[in-house]
Amino acid sequence: MNVKSMVIESDLKISIRNTVIGGSNLLICVPLMARGKTELLKEAQTALQHKPDLLEWRVDAFNSPIDSDTCLDALTALRDIIGDLPLVFTHRSHGEGGYAEVPADKRESVIAAAIRSGYVDLIDIELSNDELFIRNIRKATKDSGLQLILSYHDFETTPDSDVIVETLFNARSQGADIAKVAVMPQEFGDVLTLMGAALQARKNGLKIPMIAISMGTVGGLTRVAGKRFGSDITFASSQSVSAPGQIPIEKLRQTLALLECH
Repeated sequence: MNVKSMVIESDLKISIRNTVIGGSNLLICVPLMARGKTELLKEAQTALQHKPDLLEWRVDAFNSPIDSDTCLDALTALRDIIGDLPLVFTHRSHGEGGYAEVPADKRESVIAAAIRSGYVDLIDIELSNDELFIRNIRKATKDSGLQLILSYHDFETTPDSDVIVETLFNARSQGADIAKVAVMPQEFGDVLTLMGAALQARKNGLKIPMIAISMGTVGGLTRVAGKRFGSDITFASSQSVSAPGQIPIEKLRQTLALLECH
């Protein structure tokens, strides 16, 4: 059997700046975790040398909580550098791994400013936000033609398979264009749980693209074999990591080449 025939594509595909999410390729996203604007631009330039499919700016990593004006200033310069590469904008909440504890209304304000700027392509927010927060961001992304990632993170354990499946469908029902789960394994069996749950969600009718990751060293398999169980984007490091277990992008590419799935 042709290896390409074993990958699992999303029924619904998303085209952003000539990049297709949900197709036959596992896309590589590199996070930018800079502490300030100058470092951000340098980090982006370094990442571009590795030719990722997407970049993610983790705004919460800045030295001090960012405001809308600072965000727009950095975004303008960042877009000039990265050109047409798709950009994910993430102001991660403190409860799910964010670097700063920022009130929800301030996070929403910064995210809304980024959406209005026209410089970002995808917004990642957590399913744990309250319903009004999610609805507001969902409306803003839809009105601006952007894509919304609704994400769930568990940095301690791997929930049961049924919980993971339910979480993915919950993301879809709340308006996600891409559903994301990232969980921490305690043993390799937990990695199989994550992969099996993602595959089950896909087979049971989750039509949108998804990101399903088992974190840490134990979960490394999920970062390279995602298309085998329906995951569409993986994250790799260039200079810094945004979650435990991210693999340097060149090593990830080498492994993907061996699997013949990228």
